[in-house]
Amino acid sequence: MSNFKENNSAPKIHVEAPPITDPANSGNHRTPPPAASSNDGVVAGILRRWKREELVKKGALPLRVAALIFSLISFLVMAFNKHGDWRDFDKYDEYRYLLAIAILSSLFNGGILFLKEKGKQLLQPRMAAIIYFAGDQIMAYLLLSSASSAIPITNRMRENSDNIFTDSSSTAICMSILAFICLAVSALISGFKLSTQPYI
Repeated sequence: MSNFKENNSAPKIHVEAPPITDPANSGNHRTPPPAASSNDGVVAGILRRWKREELVKKGALPLRVAALIFSLISFLVMAFNKHGDWRDFDKYDEYRYLLAIAILSSLFNGGILFLKEKGKQLLQPRMAAIIYFAGDQIMAYLLLSSASSAIPITNRMRENSDNIFTDSSSTAICMSILAFICLAVSALISGFKLSTQPYI
């Protein structure tokens, strides 16, 4: 009797429950994009550096040429600023100093332009960068110093008499200040070039 009950009992069926999924995330499942390669960042950095160095090289030459032109104008205007009596530049130390520095600046910038064209065989790149950097700073200081010394005496003269002598003196001073600005920016570029030169 017990065997009959055991045989007639309902068979047990094992049913597995389906996995529970979050409906909020079921439609948003995406394959994450591959991580950017580190080589891409290195290449981009190199390209940016090349562009920056090319921009610096292109900007250095016009500044040097502009400084040469402004220095020459200052030199010529002051050299011909002789109108007799007290209106002769060589009677004033400040104007003689301005003229001397304008001549020196013209020679310096002309020499640098010559070295850039012909001096590649004469100077190593690092030595040339040191000369450009030091020379730009010294010459910029001298131009600013000479212009600053000539401004007070010119202002005093213009208060009493505004004539061609004072106008020429003012023009020469302005040209020296413009040459100073060009050399000051050129000194920054020369410093950047010097920092990129190898030490050996």
